[in-house]
Amino acid sequence: MTNLAIQLQCPLPQLDFDIITLGHGSGGLLTNQLLEKGVFKILSNDLLDQHHDGAIFELNGKTAFTTDSFVISPIFFPHSNIGELAVNGTVNDLAMCGAMPKYLSLSFILEEGLRMEEFWEVLLAIRVACQKAGVQVVTGDTKVVEKGKGDKIFINTTGIGLVHPQAQTGLQRVQAGDVVFVSGLVASHGIAIMSMREGLQFETDLQSDTQPLHLAVKALLDQFGSAIHLLKDPTRGGLAAVLNEIARDTGLGIELWQKNIPIAEQVESACEILGLDPLYVANEGIFLCMVAADVADAFEQALRALPEGRQARRIGQVVQAHPKQVVLQSAIGGKRVVNMPIGEQLPRIC
Repeated sequence: MTNLAIQLQCPLPQLDFDIITLGHGSGGLLTNQLLEKGVFKILSNDLLDQHHDGAIFELNGKTAFTTDSFVISPIFFPHSNIGELAVNGTVNDLAMCGAMPKYLSLSFILEEGLRMEEFWEVLLAIRVACQKAGVQVVTGDTKVVEKGKGDKIFINTTGIGLVHPQAQTGLQRVQAGDVVFVSGLVASHGIAIMSMREGLQFETDLQSDTQPLHLAVKALLDQFGSAIHLLKDPTRGGLAAVLNEIARDTGLGIELWQKNIPIAEQVESACEILGLDPLYVANEGIFLCMVAADVADAFEQALRALPEGRQARRIGQVVQAHPKQVVLQSAIGGKRVVNMPIGEQLPRIC
């Protein structure tokens, strides 16, 4: 039994094969066995149990819609796996729209030879993540490709959620004077993955920061509403990529204060060893927020009172100066331009 299987008292069922075969993608008996004893059983809910080609439901209100794909390597990493990451990643994309997640679609591309036990662990992680986020998987798809044509498992998700009635976020609302916040420690996810790939050992275990953020966003929108001008999750490309995109698209400048950017000591050490700039490293459990200056103090207090925001910091501001550029004020007083990343520092990170 896998670790999650033991915790959830959900042992691997008796299947005809211990590994995924091409037959599991054929649409026949093996596919039916995989879905009925695996996907449908683990993720069971009223809509999924209808076994339609799609899901039929009603939503009442302004709706957000997003899609994402996950190709991370390795698929198991400290604190999490690709299944939990897929759910949280899509939940958080909805949250950055000011929406509360309601339904997900879930599609697997499995590589021939994937151990059934590994697939079971991923399914259980998806179930736990869905329960934690209060979201349901209501439709999906499963395909199998030949060995060597994939990398164990790829996951595609699509999410639908209802937009918070007080959410008024968007690039058009960002203005000079806005204060930039980050909700937690930077670069933890990317460095946890890279440390596994490189076989690095640290005194403290590095863990991915993946977690759902929608409840924190809801609490902040409840209190501050339209004073929250923009929400973004700095995944691939890290803080540097997202802030450069904002500066480019708004025509404004952004000043960052290096001494305020929260980074765990072991993550900072790993970045030095690997020659990486933490500003460019991917995150999966934090968000950036641009807030009206007149509520910044109260916002900071409220954010840091939330479980997801205990390590939150005020890290910069939006300015008229140096339009379309991000400028970092270093801890020793100098300044440098933080450019958009060129290429991919850490491929297959999410």
